[in-house]
Amino acid sequence: MEAGTVLETVARTIARYRMFKPGDRVAVAVSGGPDSVCLLHVLIELAPRWALRLSVVHFDHRLRGESSRADADFVAGLAEGLGLPFRLGSADVAALARANRENLEQAARKARREFFLQLLRAGEADRVALGHTRSDQAETVLFRLLRGAGATGLAAIWPVTAEGFVRPLIEVSHSQVEQYLRERRLPWRLDDSNLDLRWARNRIRHELLPLLRSGWNPAIEELLAQTAVLAREEEQYWAEECNRLAAGLLQRDSEGAWLAPVARLRALPLAAARRLIRKAIEQVKGDLRGVDFEHIDAVLRLVLECQGSGRVLAPGVDVCRSFEWIRFGAPGGTEASAQFSIPVHVPGCYQIPSSGWQIEVRKRWASNGGLEPSGACALLDWERLPGPLTLRNWRPGDRYQPAGRHSPLKLKELFQRARIPLWERAKWPMMVSGSEIVWAGRFGPAAPYAAQPGSRAVLEIRAIEGAAKTEQMPPRAASN
Repeated sequence: MEAGTVLETVARTIARYRMFKPGDRVAVAVSGGPDSVCLLHVLIELAPRWALRLSVVHFDHRLRGESSRADADFVAGLAEGLGLPFRLGSADVAALARANRENLEQAARKARREFFLQLLRAGEADRVALGHTRSDQAETVLFRLLRGAGATGLAAIWPVTAEGFVRPLIEVSHSQVEQYLRERRLPWRLDDSNLDLRWARNRIRHELLPLLRSGWNPAIEELLAQTAVLAREEEQYWAEECNRLAAGLLQRDSEGAWLAPVARLRALPLAAARRLIRKAIEQVKGDLRGVDFEHIDAVLRLVLECQGSGRVLAPGVDVCRSFEWIRFGAPGGTEASAQFSIPVHVPGCYQIPSSGWQIEVRKRWASNGGLEPSGACALLDWERLPGPLTLRNWRPGDRYQPAGRHSPLKLKELFQRARIPLWERAKWPMMVSGSEIVWAGRFGPAAPYAAQPGSRAVLEIRAIEGAAKTEQMPPRAASN
């Protein structure tokens, strides 16, 4: 490929993916290696077509001592010779890796990415151009395939990201990059770590891909890159479809967890159900790192069960099935926020913490409004209440005798009969007078304290479930 052909390939890529708007400020990330040096010179030649304002940025990982400093000096000199602004970022990546218990590659990627994001957030650049090539794309697809990635992972390196990263060389091979540089006699730096076969990516680059190229298919790089294109197009379709499905199926509760009706999830095609499960997990966790096929499959098995309950603990998310609902929440979220004990003053209005319950209480004379409870209103005999009033959450072992029943029942049994999901029980409101349960949400007053025809003064309890509104997912959202 001649240099002019590289330029036109990159120009078509920029136009196809609408990487730049006229007048954009573009920070070109230059490591000093051949790909990023090629990217810089290609963008200099193409800049007039979009009136781009270029600058050069370099990130020093401080991993290779004097070689790292020499790379930074090389890039600084390159920028100066081209008359472009230069910005240097750096971090002790080895220390970050130790502190965060990450491998060096992960820590380096995160530190470098954060530096680039700071430029975008500060308004110093509209786009950050990165030097990933078609060869990098092929290596990434193969690497992820070997690790068991699905279609989402096989989309691999995106030409344009929502944050503002662009990859103009994504349709140019590494060999074409080197040919471009040699034809123009442009210098670059070599990083010896790229030859270290201890790194999985280097083994793929220097051992596996050459073997596949010579022994299986000379066009293996192009085919792997095409796989990424197809996966990316399918991913874009599924992202829109999942947003559509989620808008009508997923609800957010007062604790920030996401709820879905099991029957409707079960009715979806398996591919759509898997995607929606992934989306709900990502909404709770913020990402899908550490969540693999086994986790999604375990949740799917919970959904496909005709009845029952179960739980799947995945990294950063707790998925719980109870009766007709499945809940995606942070680990321990419900239990941690459920405990409450609120002294009750009459009259008063109380919002139950981390819940949609709102409880209103007032005292009145029975002659002013009768004794017939209606809807969410319960009536207690004020004069028979044994002590101060407290609103508290349900505790395991709680039992009382609801009005109309002949003997006490455990609240757990009432929950099961009413098919109340497990996560709602921990914050279920109970009214206690002294040490006696005198009222429970939805189940009404305790028989010994319910208002009777002879009651003179009554405590009126009006309970509203779902007072805290649930949210819809934003588009982009055995016995128990």
